[in-house]
Amino acid sequence: MDFLTLGIVFIFGTIIGSFLNVVIYRYNSGTSPLTGRSQCFSCGKTLTWRELIPVFSFLASRGRCAECHVRLSWQYPIVETLSGLIFVAVFLLQKTPIESLYLLVIFSTLLVIVVYDMRHQIIPDGLAIFFALLSLSWFIWSTPASFERLLHFPYYWTLIAGPMLFFPFWALWFVSKGRWLGLGDGKLALGIGWFLGATLGGSAVMLAFWIGAAYALIIMAIQRIPSIVTGHMSKVPLSMQSEIPFGPFLILAVFIVYFTGVNFFDGSVNIFTIL
Repeated sequence: MDFLTLGIVFIFGTIIGSFLNVVIYRYNSGTSPLTGRSQCFSCGKTLTWRELIPVFSFLASRGRCAECHVRLSWQYPIVETLSGLIFVAVFLLQKTPIESLYLLVIFSTLLVIVVYDMRHQIIPDGLAIFFALLSLSWFIWSTPASFERLLHFPYYWTLIAGPMLFFPFWALWFVSKGRWLGLGDGKLALGIGWFLGATLGGSAVMLAFWIGAAYALIIMAIQRIPSIVTGHMSKVPLSMQSEIPFGPFLILAVFIVYFTGVNFFDGSVNIFTIL
């Protein structure tokens, strides 16, 4: 593999990641991510092109605004780096240009949802519905529309995968009146079903619950470790009643399942399929 090519792909991905940061900050803020110059959120200084180089500008400025010296969020380089890695991963899949473009739009949308959910603890309806409609449209478009194909059972099995994964989330949301899970997670699961299909989508949901449970248990265990300095138990802000955004776990599971092919229903796994 040509590492120079991978480097170029990564750099281009970080540039897209810089735009994704703009989308994350401006979504539902009343301003368009396509218009207006980037500014410091503290002093309002308009950023120059030297201050907008993905990852490098953040490191060169030591994470501070050149004008007011306020600390900048690590979200900027993290999102840019993750976007670059996503572009490299999709490139290594060696898909057709149309398929690659589709995957990049899908994964970029999921990246925006992850960060937005972590910042605001809500999954925007617009992004969740866009992901679901994009997944459904691609499934219908990429499936041969022959009569024999339409009568093939797996076609309908994948078609109902979205609603099938959505229903449990809707039921939990309805029974708990939104206290256990937000309906946004269900809308996200709807798109996951159409994107991955029934078995892989179900595997992603199962994996997300396991990752989320493991994360909560580890954090609660760490918070209960006695303080070495004070000798008292540390405060425990996280409990079984705490609200933890579930969307990031769902999306992390989607990435894992898609790139490894892990399937809990037939016991198969194809680690490093991108290689």
